[in-house]
Amino acid sequence: MLVERLSTGVQALDKMLAGGIPRGFCVAVTGEPGAGKTILCIHFIAQGIADGDRCIYVTTEESRESIITQAGQFGFDFAGAVKDGRLVLIDALMGTEDQWTIRALTVEELVNKVIEAKKALGYGRARLVIDSLSAFWLDKPAMARRHSYFVKKVLAKWDFTILATSQYAITTSEAFGWGVEHIADGIIRFRRFVRNGVLRRYLLVEKMRQTPHSLQMHEIAIEHGKGLVILGPVGERKEDIALPRKVMEKIQKASEKKEFEQPKPSP
Repeated sequence: MLVERLSTGVQALDKMLAGGIPRGFCVAVTGEPGAGKTILCIHFIAQGIADGDRCIYVTTEESRESIITQAGQFGFDFAGAVKDGRLVLIDALMGTEDQWTIRALTVEELVNKVIEAKKALGYGRARLVIDSLSAFWLDKPAMARRHSYFVKKVLAKWDFTILATSQYAITTSEAFGWGVEHIADGIIRFRRFVRNGVLRRYLLVEKMRQTPHSLQMHEIAIEHGKGLVILGPVGERKEDIALPRKVMEKIQKASEKKEFEQPKPSP
């Protein structure tokens, strides 16, 4: 059976995904701050506007105006799309209070507002970005998986293809990503490293059901006027296979403790 796929708005990424994201999927876009998650989401929505899809962008960590400004830097007219009724930008606690403001960071409020926006946009294939979904369980991380499942289950009935970002920092906690990753149909992971004093960004498709996707990590760049640009695949590097520094330190300390406690042979 032929799978209908939605373009991500990044041609090289579509190629990595055998044509794009299968319609109706919920895809987790995870990674550290500043790795490129929001830029991918902007591309995804811009492509939806161009394709005539009903588009909704929920922003929880930036203002509505900030998303419009970023889109404009890459040549996408989100302000015009909002004015023409092709895009609804839902602002969570960050902007002026109006019809498209979420006043409480609860998944029930989120789902109700998204459904209200879909009804306003009308019938048809729809794209939804939730940037970020992890904001809805920051004070109750144990609820991450349940909240993610609730959002996916309810919105699946409304013909949405969803990108849900989940932010974490490897240096602090990876837990913020786990809820949405467990229930996601696909996982696109961003990583970033500082190498030789230069910030380098990478992207890896870890999972995409019904898709013979690329298994290689690709280096990416964020370019003014273009947005997310995939530079090409990278070979295996030490950072990809090495254990996290904290884990290595624990192993080293355990080894030293064992050596110290081991009885020494009698002379």
